[in-house]
Parts: sequence; C-alpha cells; structure tokens
Amino acid sequence: MPMKSPTVRHRRLGRDLRQLREKAGLLADEAARRLGWSPAKISRIENARTAPSVTDVSNACDLYGADSATKAGLIELCREAGQRGWWTAYSDVFTGSYIALEAEAKLIRMWEPLLIPGLLQSEGYAREVISSGRPDLSKPEVQRRVDARMIRKLRMVGPSAPTLHAVIDEAVFQRPLGGSELMKHQLDDILQVVDWPNIIIQVLPIRATVVVASMEGRFCVMSFGDSGDPDVGYAEGPAGEVYVEADGQVRRLMLLFERLADVALSPEESAAFIAAARSEHDFH
Repeated sequence: MPMKSPTVRHRRLGRDLRQLREKAGLLADEAARRLGWSPAKISRIENARTAPSVTDVSNACDLYGADSATKAGLIELCREAGQRGWWTAYSDVFTGSYIALEAEAKLIRMWEPLLIPGLLQSEGYAREVISSGRPDLSKPEVQRRVDARMIRKLRMVGPSAPTLHAVIDEAVFQRPLGGSELMKHQLDDILQVVDWPNIIIQVLPIRATVVVASMEGRFCVMSFGDSGDPDVGYAEGPAGEVYVEADGQVRRLMLLFERLADVALSPEESAAFIAAARSEHDFH
C-alpha cells in the first residue's frame, strides 16, 4: 500500500529488512524472485515508500534467515508503523511527512528567519499567520488549522517532550505581526518557556554576519535519539518543501545551523533580548 507520509518506524523497518537481506547475501532481484514480489516492491519497502503487511515481513524474515526474536521484533515494528498518529485526524491540514517525523523526533534544530516557530506560537499569533498566508480560507478552516497547531505544541510538555533548539532572526521579534497587543501576548508565551530544559532559543542579531544561504528560507534538522535512525532535514523556500535525507546534504544543513547558533546570542542573552522587545510593547 503506497504511503503519503512514511514514518520513522517505516524507515527503520525498511532499513532493517535491507540489512537482513544483505547479511543473507541476497541481491534485491533474487530476493524478489524468491518471495514472489517485483523488484520494485523490494525497493519501495526498503526505502519506506510502501508499507509492508505483517505477512510480507514474516516471509522476508524467513527467507533472510532471521532468528525468532528478530522476526518477532520486526513484526511488532510493522504493526506499530501501521498505527494512526494523532495528526491523521487532520489530514486536510497536514500534508507530506513533516508532522509524522516531528512527532518521532527527539531533537529538533530549527532556523526561522521570518516567523516565530510553529511549536512556539500563541493561538492568536498562529491565527494571524494562517489567515494572512491563506486569505482563501474560511474562518472555520482557519480555526481548524490553529487547533492543529496548538495540539502540536502539547508535545513540548511532559517527560517524552523533544528538545527544541531554535535560532530565530532578530527581525521576527521586531515585526509587530497582528499588532502590538498580539505580539505582547506572543512574547509573553515565549518568555514562559525560555527556561524549560528542553527548549533552547537563540536570537540571531541583525548585525551578525551569516552566509546568504541562511536567508533563503526556514529549515530544520530532526534527530531520533538512540534508535539509529538517520537525521532528516526539512527546508522551505519559494519552490515549496524539500526533505533532505542524503548524509552529505543533512551534514551541510547541520553545519549551517551550527554556524547560525555560533554567531547568535546565547540563550541567556536571547532571553534578555526578548524581554526587552516585550517591554517595548507596553509603550504602544
């Protein structure tokens, strides 16, 4: 069955099946022939483009000589990968793989040159961003997207919350999106979380010298902890969304993020900057 949004579990399952096949000394074409599959099916499963059935996984494990514990673990992983995430109830709002990947990530490194990151947006700010960017939407449609964004924020709370390291351009805090009162509430929201252990916020001052590439659009790199799953990069630009999985490309994004973080204000300096920006709205 084709997938619209391959999850981390599907990627892990495909990688593990490929490693078992290679360990068994089977080329993809030979494995496909002996399983009664097409070579394309092997490729789609191993590259997380198709969700295999439990029977598919069981048959592949038998062919590859997996021991009973490995087989049982992969079958359970297959079942877990098929479970519906909370975001599937908002399939009209979320497209692509981003939310499924974000929901599995343990560390999210994010560069944001234009807006407060979605995971830190207040309800009012989110509504302004969504309605301004999509003037074609009705009020109920805007509210549904706001609700979905607020649900995303809930994952930042609790013992399983990921670490968010956000570098945000100074201009974002000086741009009174939606007016001074709305920005005051948004900055209050951020000041409430800047000291959370899983949230690191750095402000990139306008005076900082950075590479031009960082100005082309927001991007993030998602890491998945000790699971062994490779990092995934995500970028937005005028041409739309791009998912980056090749090691070299992810590494380039990581180096760019590290450079931005190096020249940005420290988290403590950034908190002071945001507090000062917040105080300015008391005089408007």
